[in-house]
Amino acid sequence: MRVLTTNNLGVSFGGNTVLKDINIHIDKGEILSIVGPNGSGKSTLLRTLIGAVVPTLGSVKIASKQIIGYVPQRLNIDETMPMTVHRFLSLPKRQKQQDIDAALQHAGLSDLGRQQLSTLSGGQFQRVLLARALIEKPDLLLLDEATQGLDHSGSADFYRQIERVRQELNCAIMLISHELHTVMRTSDRVICLNRSICCEGAPDIVSVAPEYRLLFGLDDDQMFANYSHHDPATSQQESFV
Repeated sequence: MRVLTTNNLGVSFGGNTVLKDINIHIDKGEILSIVGPNGSGKSTLLRTLIGAVVPTLGSVKIASKQIIGYVPQRLNIDETMPMTVHRFLSLPKRQKQQDIDAALQHAGLSDLGRQQLSTLSGGQFQRVLLARALIEKPDLLLLDEATQGLDHSGSADFYRQIERVRQELNCAIMLISHELHTVMRTSDRVICLNRSICCEGAPDIVSVAPEYRLLFGLDDDQMFANYSHHDPATSQQESFV
């Protein structure tokens, strides 16, 4: 089932074109990764898909009654404010306890509901943000560089959890990442973005595409060293008050 489609999507700010002629789609149960250099429009694309940015041209079509979950790059909270994980997940609107518990389980945090946010590690907090996005059991989960700031081990753990989420909820997952080798292992499809789409397809196709290699400055040795497509389950990886 097709969950989301864009048609000639374009975004401009003050006459500056940020996105141009973006035609993408994602199906239920699929993991689609968006890669590109800084300033390529990746975060703008996700913010346009959730309605936070209004497109200048084209359209976004979301299948009827589909629920979208969103995990931002970062979320700034007041570390001096006493707040448990359970309390955080009940904001901005109260959630049923059973839904919070289920979301924490899907995010791999079943035992941390009563822990203070200020005591969490970076990886644990990112999983809390993931749980927050999963509370309403989304049909489409969008992640905007959700592993930014995590070390290699924390990033690998997070991506393994994302694969488990896909298996448990059968939701479509669209993610932005700068970790090219991880993207190639964990994705069903990859899109290379630099304001417009440079290339797209299965990881083994994109990894050898001249546009991909040029975009990231990869030579042949780097390209083949970085690419290894296998099951991630068996591998070793805004402001709010």
